Amino acid sequence: MAKTVLAVDNAAQLSISDSNGTNARHGTNSIHLSLQGKGGVGKSLVASILAQYFRERGREIRCIDTDPVNSTMFQYKALGVSRLELLRNGMIDHRGFDTLMERLLTEDATFVVDNGAATFIPLWNYFLENNVLDVLTNAGKRLYVHTVITGGQALVDTLFGFKSLADSASERNIVVWLNEYFGRIEQGGKRFEEMSAFQESASKVRGSIHLKKLNQDTFGRDLEDVISRKLTLAEAIKDGPFSIMTKQRLRMIERDWYEQIDGLQLI
Repeated sequence: MAKTVLAVDNAAQLSISDSNGTNARHGTNSIHLSLQGKGGVGKSLVASILAQYFRERGREIRCIDTDPVNSTMFQYKALGVSRLELLRNGMIDHRGFDTLMERLLTEDATFVVDNGAATFIPLWNYFLENNVLDVLTNAGKRLYVHTVITGGQALVDTLFGFKSLADSASERNIVVWLNEYFGRIEQGGKRFEEMSAFQESASKVRGSIHLKKLNQDTFGRDLEDVISRKLTLAEAIKDGPFSIMTKQRLRMIERDWYEQIDGLQLI
């Protein structure tokens, strides 16, 4: 996973509403998928942030790592992550997703599912082919899809991943994480919300979180150290082997992240 440094720009956050155009809050039975076809852009970090957020907000969480190649989220011991085994004879066993659905449908909790680039297409195709959204809705579950857009050389690839999700989505349930660690998210002088990829898919986007690169000598180094140790922010702040000012900066990062997610009204 890329070492991604994040911060907040509330002014850039896109509008938030449900498919009926009204703001709403939803119960604890929500499912959050971190999906993007491009590897190394911060999918696992996004999943871990979501899991930490929901736990800090008092929700009972279930975390599942479906990445058969790089099980990054599984390494966060404090989050109690389960690993879904999908490889059989070196190939993705699509029926393994049935096991995932069994848990999503029968357990009463907030789910955070981290998905690797290798299973992006198989998992999303499984959802579409099996009318999973209808099954979840009928079971009283609410699905949110979190996808990363990053600057730099991966911009085009991540825009393609976002567009493929948006084109096949039927609800306003996509959350876009705009990650500028690799560079500004601009194309032809246009910001993401001005790009045709977004304009054509705006009705599918619930909202966005703007993640900007921080000072690499202070905030950046602190965060990378926490990520490399696979610690949650709560662990690092409470018991981590860090200085007083490092913990202060981590509190600032945590507050910024959580305030942005609060604005999305996911709980």
